[in-house]
Amino acid sequence: MVTKRTFGKLSSGEEIQIFHLENKSGAYAEISQFGAILVKLCVPDREGKLTDVVLGYDDLAGYEVNGCFFGATIGRSGNRIADSRFVLDGQEITLTPNEGKNNLHSGPNGFEKKIWNAAEISEDKNAVTFSRISPDGENGFPGEFQVSVTYEMTENNELRIVYGGVCDKTTVANMTNHSYFNLAGEGSGKAMDQYLTIHAESYTPVGEGSIPLGENAQVEGTPMDFRIPHQIGDEIEADFEQLKITGGYDHNYVTDYYNKASVREIARAWSEKTGIEMSVLSDCPCVQFYAANFVENEHGKNGHVYNQREAFCLETQVEPNAVNVEAFHSPILDAGERYYSETIYCFSVRK
Repeated sequence: MVTKRTFGKLSSGEEIQIFHLENKSGAYAEISQFGAILVKLCVPDREGKLTDVVLGYDDLAGYEVNGCFFGATIGRSGNRIADSRFVLDGQEITLTPNEGKNNLHSGPNGFEKKIWNAAEISEDKNAVTFSRISPDGENGFPGEFQVSVTYEMTENNELRIVYGGVCDKTTVANMTNHSYFNLAGEGSGKAMDQYLTIHAESYTPVGEGSIPLGENAQVEGTPMDFRIPHQIGDEIEADFEQLKITGGYDHNYVTDYYNKASVREIARAWSEKTGIEMSVLSDCPCVQFYAANFVENEHGKNGHVYNQREAFCLETQVEPNAVNVEAFHSPILDAGERYYSETIYCFSVRK
């Protein structure tokens, strides 16, 4: 079932709709037309109680600011680009710096701050497709990019997100969703006791400004190893340089068994408190694991105030700054080439 209602008005006066996607079991997702942002994701716990597992805001005003990118659709390019520049087809492209000298998540005012059109609503699939035209030169990126993102809430309690698009010039396309998950429920406190598995033998070490050093490293024998499930907080304070640089986990993982045509499980998380388990499937080569190290005094939903490490993000992607590193997976989308990327957050209950 797909329904919509008015979410509110932007400070500029435009009225924004929010879409409610509910399956037969009562699990539901809510997505705002502003930013194509995931506002709510409510799934049953082991007692059958619906639990909202994503951080966010009660009103539109919160999302107009949204310095933490709660629930955001990120585009054209997720994560960091060093020095806010890259070379494409022999031409230097300059972006606006919004994190020191670097560019983060294509901002300022990336896709998460744009009004999207609800281009298609599918009652059969409990799905809504949002679309927009990103004009040539938007935030510095070349080409007119006709882009879409589809949210589908399946009968198996999966939230399926599909990104698509085509550009009339060669550009960069590396879209993702920036939801912050707490499987004990948003506002329930620290998420560091939740268990995490990441199917990855290597990760991407970073230096100043969290820019990758240009090569990947093995997780074995380090606190970065999540191949066997353990609590997120077990080693987050370890005496390990990479964790000190980023104030905790905020690293790209190069996931196993990548093939451009295949969607496979790349990560899994579980809360002992609620029994809610989340499997993350994607066709992307990498995932950014971020332990909400820099969330501080964010006034969120239901009167809750969010702080450091009360959630975690698993953002599917290519490596940060990949456009400037030949050894990384390429985020370059050729003119006329069809962009497609798919990520599924699948929820179940462990008794």
